[in-house]
Amino acid sequence: MTSPVVHTWRLLSWGRTLARHGALRGLERDPNTPPRLRRLLRLARLGARVPATPRYADAFEALGPAAIKFGQTLATRPDLVGEEAAHDLLRLQDSIPPVPYAAISQVMRTSFGRPLDTLFREIEEVPVGSASIAQVHRAVTTDGRRVAVKVLRPGVEEDFARAIDTYEWAAAQIEPMGGEIARLQPRLVIETFKRWTARELNFTREAASASELAETMTAEPKFFVPAVDWARTTGKVLTIEWIDGIKLSDRAALIEAGYDLRELARVLVHAFLRQAIADGFFHADLHQGNLFALPGDQVAAIDFGIMGRIDRRARVWLAEILYGLITGNYRRVAEIHFEAQYVPAHHSVEEFATALRAVGEPMRGLPVKDMSIGMMLDGLFGITRDFDMVTQPHLLLLQKTMVMVEGVATALDPDINLWVTAAPLVEDWIRTELGPEAAIADRLVADVRTLARLPELVRRIEARFPAPGGAPPRPPLKEIQVVRVGGGWRYALVGALGLVAGVGAMLLAAPW
Repeated sequence: MTSPVVHTWRLLSWGRTLARHGALRGLERDPNTPPRLRRLLRLARLGARVPATPRYADAFEALGPAAIKFGQTLATRPDLVGEEAAHDLLRLQDSIPPVPYAAISQVMRTSFGRPLDTLFREIEEVPVGSASIAQVHRAVTTDGRRVAVKVLRPGVEEDFARAIDTYEWAAAQIEPMGGEIARLQPRLVIETFKRWTARELNFTREAASASELAETMTAEPKFFVPAVDWARTTGKVLTIEWIDGIKLSDRAALIEAGYDLRELARVLVHAFLRQAIADGFFHADLHQGNLFALPGDQVAAIDFGIMGRIDRRARVWLAEILYGLITGNYRRVAEIHFEAQYVPAHHSVEEFATALRAVGEPMRGLPVKDMSIGMMLDGLFGITRDFDMVTQPHLLLLQKTMVMVEGVATALDPDINLWVTAAPLVEDWIRTELGPEAAIADRLVADVRTLARLPELVRRIEARFPAPGGAPPRPPLKEIQVVRVGGGWRYALVGALGLVAGVGAMLLAAPW
């Protein structure tokens, strides 16, 4: 177990780096920051040259791979780090210098347990991408297929383990300080981040996610998921079909190639909403570097390390919230927040509905270039404090991905209105899931399940309450009866002797 001294030293060292980039200023000046934490922040920046404009993304990049991933997590939490910091942290795209190929090839040989030439005809030594967790090399398999090989960077698992250990310790120290810190649940935030990174560091999990997403996306034929090469995939190496396309970030190249940018934006928005709302399993890292345009205005996605999952009940709430904001039914949106227990019951539904109207009404009917979902989320985060809304970790990935999808879609089509684009799919899903047919189907399923349990229920009742006139209960075994009777006479004899002894003692002690 790491000692508190080591944790404290790490935090002070990281704090110095953050302070040099001005990344602690907002937290230090926030009136909701507990005094004890504020004193520690001042100690961390003591003697540091603080720039006039904070550089949050640069600070996390300087701290290394684990901090980059944690910074991406914090980008989803403007309520925790502030709107300015959250916006700047969106710049974190995992682009860091690559590891030499000799080290990468050693990881591959160890992971496969055999020579690489038995699996690949050719592997390009210069990577096509290098991120905080892994880097990607283009290769050709022994049977002639072009593939992308993603390899875990050496030592990254140990780096993440050390960092998360200290993050957990720090969260455990500051959450008991109470107030705003306790409402934001830092321990839960770190636990969520820990689960995300555990999945990202296991490439067989990523391969399984890609395979599952490909199956669920059959309803969106223009959203393409590359096939996994399971024979060349391990916990530290992922081999997947190579994508020959144009990155959605290269708008000029897309126009030159004749792509319909408005259709690409529509495909992306529909695919994401179908994943999140209809299927409850979505790609949670849909930034421009992970998205490509293919012939026929298809959109292809790569990098399935971060995936989100939402259960049906939460999806129903989410769909109703989105639809309520689209149609202006703020009363219903407020009721859903109370039904889901996102807002404590002591608050007023009417007051919360009015606060939601102030957030949603400016967006309705306007193009995203003027008002965006990102701005709506900022507004929602702004009212969470007033209504004591507790952090919902299962929605963090969704919020982050919505902002990403909005950014990519508006870069393709600045005039797109995401509400109008989303409305048909959301309406159809709500009709399917919440309409009268769905209610009847749910009732039938519940009744059939109840009927299936009836025989077992009857057997349990008969065992507890035998029918009148039936066979009498079986008498106890003879040996047990003997022990019971014998034991009873022994207790009676001991009691009688005790009584005689007590009376005799009183008679002897009496004054005659």
